[in-house]
Amino acid sequence: MSLRRTRLPAASGSDSLDAGRRARELEALADGESVDVLVVGGGITGAWTALDAATRGLSVALVERGDLASGTSRWSSKLAHGGLRYLAHLDFGLAWESAAERAILMDVSAPHLIRALPMLMPLGDSIGRAAGAKLEAGIRIGDRMRAAAGTSRRRLPPMRRISGEEARRLAPALSDRNLRGAILHWDGQIEDDARLVLAVARTAAAHGARILTYARAERLTADGATVVDEHGGGRLAISARHVVNATGVWAGELSGGIELRPSKGAHLLVRADRLGEPRASISAPVPGNDGLRLVFAAPRPDGLVLIGLTDDPYDGDGSPPVAPGVDAAEERFLLESVSRVLDRPLASDDVVGRYAGLRPLLAGAADETTADLSRRHAVLDHGGVLTVVGGKLTTARRMAQDVLDAIASRPGASAGPCVTRRLPLVGAPPRGSAPAAGELPPPLVRRYGAEAGRVAALADGDRRLLDPIAPDVPVSRAELHFAVAHELALTVEDLLDRRTRMGLVPERRERALAAAGEALEAAAAAQGAR
Repeated sequence: MSLRRTRLPAASGSDSLDAGRRARELEALADGESVDVLVVGGGITGAWTALDAATRGLSVALVERGDLASGTSRWSSKLAHGGLRYLAHLDFGLAWESAAERAILMDVSAPHLIRALPMLMPLGDSIGRAAGAKLEAGIRIGDRMRAAAGTSRRRLPPMRRISGEEARRLAPALSDRNLRGAILHWDGQIEDDARLVLAVARTAAAHGARILTYARAERLTADGATVVDEHGGGRLAISARHVVNATGVWAGELSGGIELRPSKGAHLLVRADRLGEPRASISAPVPGNDGLRLVFAAPRPDGLVLIGLTDDPYDGDGSPPVAPGVDAAEERFLLESVSRVLDRPLASDDVVGRYAGLRPLLAGAADETTADLSRRHAVLDHGGVLTVVGGKLTTARRMAQDVLDAIASRPGASAGPCVTRRLPLVGAPPRGSAPAAGELPPPLVRRYGAEAGRVAALADGDRRLLDPIAPDVPVSRAELHFAVAHELALTVEDLLDRRTRMGLVPERRERALAAAGEALEAAAAAQGAR
């Protein structure tokens, strides 16, 4: 049956997640209720897998040892990109997959969370004429893929050459030394990677999936898992007909035969005014890579500029850390790389936030660097447990589709066709329209899309609840209350480090700490009064 003829399934339940729903669903599983698919891992891949399974008519439970997006999925570069770097390695298949999945994210899944980002590649001392011509050719191929994938020129305009003067209007901190112009092209920028994970998970919940955070899988088998309730205490056995290990760089701890080479990607945050309030991302080539490896400085809508990224092997001992941090050498590399194209170098004093994440790359040849390893994904079957590894944020929907196709091909499996290519996520406005803003604060509309009105309603006429919590803290108390009531925020860390991302800048986090505690206390008091 073609996707065109397949009717989208109607949501069978509520998309609201809270502590009470979590407790009820855990209790049902502890009492022996089995599911068709058990997904282990609450990052972007696990969330998409749960959604794909639920919309194919299967019963689903997702367990995550921490919070949603508590691992790699919140440490990305926050780009839904078209795969330009893969064209540099002549991996046209992966570049096409990236362009196609970017189109789905931007036009169908989450148009409220992904927007066009202008990107500047300055042509000067750092990029010679030959390297500039090669980069331009690759970008033009990427633009053809953009068109073939169905992303309109209005959504992502085509590449063009611009003058040095125009480049500096877009990025005032750009150096004009020997600047002979720039290449201007466009890609997708994600408002917040953790919020994208949350939107996928809540959409899965609306279609019947059980989303269970702070539920750590101790042991996986082909027919279920032993799970520890890290929040309420206790241990339970979950029975399932199919088990999926979607734990990323931690996959080998639960399934044998997984050979990964984790790559560490470090990022820095500086205030936008330090770079003249840029309206475009700046790309700076890393010396010795013929212009094919770049460091970027991308303006964010929260008054910050994100600088990234490193791509080095992680060789730590033991279990990979959830938050590996940024070391001095990585910070120096990023600052020096981007400063080569700026009129005034950046220093460590300019950095207001730092983060790094680990990517679960499939191991290649021993002499390959992690920058050269493919970002392709694989679905592996070990003892009946399906493990999905590799890939990246942009293509996670396709990864999940491949997992469910593998399940559907098993004898006796009963699963409908994949429909997630055409399924809007929670918060997405009707296709072809923008979220109705009205008198709502623009930041609220930008982060919540069609749900902005639900968030504002929690203010109950008190507009002060929609004001920023404190100076330089672009989050309102209404958002914190919404996260507790509808987004499964169970701890202060959930609120500040994932739902609102205040944790990216320690000073902002400190100023929002008391308000986060108050939101949790208010929810507990309301629950006790029932």
